[in-house]
Parts: sequence; structure tokens; C-alpha cells
Amino acid sequence: MESWDAERADRAVAVLKAVADPSRYRLLWALSGAELPVSALAETIGAHVAATSQHLAKLRAAGLVTSRRDGTRIFYRAAGPGVRSLLEEASVVALAVSTEGAAPTPALAEGAVPVRAARRARAPRPVTDQ
Repeated sequence: MESWDAERADRAVAVLKAVADPSRYRLLWALSGAELPVSALAETIGAHVAATSQHLAKLRAAGLVTSRRDGTRIFYRAAGPGVRSLLEEASVVALAVSTEGAAPTPALAEGAVPVRAARRARAPRPVTDQ
């Protein structure tokens, strides 16, 4: 077993944080199979180009994607085959946890509103004179 390496752990946590967003996960999945321009990636995740560029900047800072410029277009791709492996392993772990270790999520009755949504839907409290 390897000894504890704080710097290596910090890098691993930075990678996990970068992937810990559904849009960035989907971007990485798309980029692990092809090199794509920002406009195509924005369409893939259903976001504006500016928001997609911000996600890509975070992924690049974590070392997960690389880019190249071709005229006015910037193309992105996964930094290596390890990126696809990371995504696949995360999917395997998520599936294992949901089917083996986690308590099942109780089903809502038809028409029921989750507690969080119900809290947001509350009417404002009336103002009273004191």
C-alpha cells in the first residue's frame, strides 16, 4: 500500500471536484470519444456557449481536457484515455452503491411534492402589526 501523499490527494480531490457537476461530467463523456468545438459541446449539454466555456475552463484547470485553436474556433478533447476510465469507474461505483449499499429512496405518492419543493412553494407570511 502506498504511503499518504498530501499533494497527490489534493490533485485527486481537484479532479473529483471538477467532475462533480452533471454538465462537466457530460462534457467529459462527449470529449472522451471525440474532439469537439465549444458550440457543439454547448448544444450537447443544452447550455449557452459562455457557460460551456466556463465549465471547460474548470476541466482544463484540473488537467482533464486539452484544447487547440483552428482559426477562430477552439476544439477540446479529453486529456487522455484515463479520463474515460475515470467516468466509467464512477458509473460502476454509483451503480454498485445504489443497488448494494444505499438505502432505497422511498417512492412518492402520486401527486406528492418533495419536501424541498414544498418549502419553496410556501406563501409569504402575512405582516402583522405589533
